Amino acid sequence: RKAGISCTGGIMARERRRHTGTEHRPLPLPRKATPPERDWTRVLLVALVSCAIGVSAFAYSGYMRWSLALRVLTLHPSPRVWPPNSSSSALSPNMFWGSYRPQLYFGMKTRSPHSVVTGLMWLSQAGAPSLRHTCEQGDGLARYGWLLHDGENFGVQEITDRGFTLRTEFVKRPGGDHGGDWSWRIRASPQASSSPGQILSLMFYVATDGQGTLTPHVAGRRHLTHVTGESEELGPFTLRFLTAEGGDGHVSYNYLSTTCPGLHTLTDVVRTSLRDHFTHPTESGGSRGNKRRYFGLDSYHPPPLPPGTPAPPPHTQLVVHQLTLQLPFQAEVLFESGSFQQRPGQLSGVSLGTELDRHKTNMENRFQSIFRLEEKGFTPDQVAFAQAALSNMLGGMGYFYGSSVVKSPHNAEPVLYPAAPLYTAVPSRSFFPRGFLWDEGFHLLLIGRWNPSLAWQSLGHWLDLMNADGWIPREQILGSEARSKVPDEFVIQKSENANPPTLFLALRQLLANTEGDEALRRAWPRLQTWYDWYNSTQAGLLPHTYRWRGRDQDPLRFLNPKTLTSGLDDYPRASHPSEEERHVDLRCWMALASQVMADIAERLEEDGGRYRHDHNILTDNALLDHHHWSERLGAYADYGNHTQNTALEWVRPRAAPGQDPRSVPPPQLIRVVRKPPRLQYVGALGYVSLFPFLLQVLDPSAPHLGRLLDLIRDADKLWTPYGIRSLSKGSPLYLQRNTEHDAPYWRGPIWINMNYLTVRALYLYSQMEGPHRDRLVSLYRELRQNLLANLYRQYKNTGFLWEQYNDQTGQGQGCFPFTGWSSLLVLIMAEEY
Repeated sequence: RKAGISCTGGIMARERRRHTGTEHRPLPLPRKATPPERDWTRVLLVALVSCAIGVSAFAYSGYMRWSLALRVLTLHPSPRVWPPNSSSSALSPNMFWGSYRPQLYFGMKTRSPHSVVTGLMWLSQAGAPSLRHTCEQGDGLARYGWLLHDGENFGVQEITDRGFTLRTEFVKRPGGDHGGDWSWRIRASPQASSSPGQILSLMFYVATDGQGTLTPHVAGRRHLTHVTGESEELGPFTLRFLTAEGGDGHVSYNYLSTTCPGLHTLTDVVRTSLRDHFTHPTESGGSRGNKRRYFGLDSYHPPPLPPGTPAPPPHTQLVVHQLTLQLPFQAEVLFESGSFQQRPGQLSGVSLGTELDRHKTNMENRFQSIFRLEEKGFTPDQVAFAQAALSNMLGGMGYFYGSSVVKSPHNAEPVLYPAAPLYTAVPSRSFFPRGFLWDEGFHLLLIGRWNPSLAWQSLGHWLDLMNADGWIPREQILGSEARSKVPDEFVIQKSENANPPTLFLALRQLLANTEGDEALRRAWPRLQTWYDWYNSTQAGLLPHTYRWRGRDQDPLRFLNPKTLTSGLDDYPRASHPSEEERHVDLRCWMALASQVMADIAERLEEDGGRYRHDHNILTDNALLDHHHWSERLGAYADYGNHTQNTALEWVRPRAAPGQDPRSVPPPQLIRVVRKPPRLQYVGALGYVSLFPFLLQVLDPSAPHLGRLLDLIRDADKLWTPYGIRSLSKGSPLYLQRNTEHDAPYWRGPIWINMNYLTVRALYLYSQMEGPHRDRLVSLYRELRQNLLANLYRQYKNTGFLWEQYNDQTGQGQGCFPFTGWSSLLVLIMAEEY
């Protein structure tokens, strides 16, 4: 366009002149005849140029695909929050060794990529032998868990097995250049109901992980007295097995020294190395002829491989010391660093007991000064319950190293993410002994209140996993031990999938002190990229709306396609996933993120104007209502292509003409849609409906706040005597299975992380001026009391904190022990919000 005259108008005028003969045409010039060979040259030249252009275009397209595929695997270019050597024995000597193997009942390792590891197995010699090593729900233990663990210096754990109780204790003593010494004490005692003379085997082991050497030292034929070794991270060291106390004169020794493919095979190696043995009078100390049969370690023979299959190279050297005694008895194991030259003496016996007592007293005093539960009227037994909850959170922190398996739209096949370390808490030692992004934000609320330094270390490790685009794999399955606990279908992480950015919850709390300012400064570029990644990859079609990517797409399998990326898995969303969806919970998470980003920018004296701008828009209650308020539901809701009229029905495939009936597939449970979907608000009342309240997006005087409080307190909807249920009893999908094999998960049960947010929101709003202040105070007190009473009751009855709680009985259900976000009960008890 030029001076208001369109190009189209000019062309039309030219055509009119051409047809009316008014257009001036230049006279043609005479042309010479072209030789035939020149025509062929010209054709060949055109063909070559065309091929070159095609090849270039193809090469450029391939380059772009390669570049995008490579970018997914490129870590963020900014300096790491925690440099690779930040966990080393030189920079963090007090934290180098620890109980960083949460998937085991008892074990230790260093915070280094290829650590020498130590652990405990045990085997009851009564009845059918059952080898214990990794935490397994199927083991049927009455209870196990840390009673005290400060996350740094010591830990005391109690394990109740069938007929006996183990008490495992460890304490560290810094010194030297490689993290110092540590000692274990294991006390085994019979239960009152068990038969006398019960025999138990303890197996202490040490193993390498790809580097390092171990040398066993044996007295006689089978008594392993100590192991000397050396590794890159530890230098020379000695592991000593002291003479056990007790046992009533019955003691037998066995040992195993072998190699195996990796740490994930240790249990199988030990199990297949057990053979029948008998104690003899000279060995047991009993009367002559009093032989006792037991299973003891012998040589290890790998299982036969299929013909033509090469044997895997030995990756791990393993040395095991087996001690078989009659209950009760006590055994101690000492690790001594070769660089600890000024050791005041062995950390054993009386000195070990003294150190343990000192650390116990320090922790109890510190716990009281931080949380002040006695001042709030809690009994000593309830305080011990809270200490155990905190201790299991801290004792469940692990150090992992390895590569995630990732898939992006630009990779035809899954590929390995760059290898990296991760120091993180885990949701469950038995079922989820690995890092989860959205869980960790909740974990760090409690960890940060106890020890901000530990919280910063974990948070920094998570941010250091970020790639150049700002994506963090939401589930961290690092190393062979972690991989062995995960079904194959959940191993692959997809680069377009998010998870709730709960780390901003932890950051908001950590901003209350200046301890982490240096780490915050290093984290700032990564936080900016992370925030931008959410806004670019999880945005909805309308401005300032958001949509979780990664929903299940199978139209027949799921009653309601899951949204694993939201953290709420099977919570009902739009029945038919589409680009038109708007998810209110993600919108509220981004409102929180924008506020915290603005606060951090101010703290660091950076320009935070765009974050304040985003926050003002995302907390605009009128805009929020326009996008997410459902008058029919009387609450906030998702929006999308939805119908309530779906059901799961058994469908039997029909046999084709002439087909053998025996070859017809069995009946399948598939989704049937009885009414076509349409764009509308999703009629599911539950946790998602409360998010504008849970994350304080609503104004205290908002007209809808009172209606949300009505829903919370309605026993026919969300209220129970045990906490707030995840989905209203009136929802069509309340307690409905999602597939034949998927029981209801976020469709009714009570979850502690969401109840923590609810209690917290009630408390915070009750501190603000508004028309509902008195009611907020009342609801806060009632819900807090209900939650704590049921959590304590279930812990006393079962010995565990649970993944979720039944909304009709209050009983714990799901996996156990679940000492991740269920441990937030400590903050609820302390009223620390």
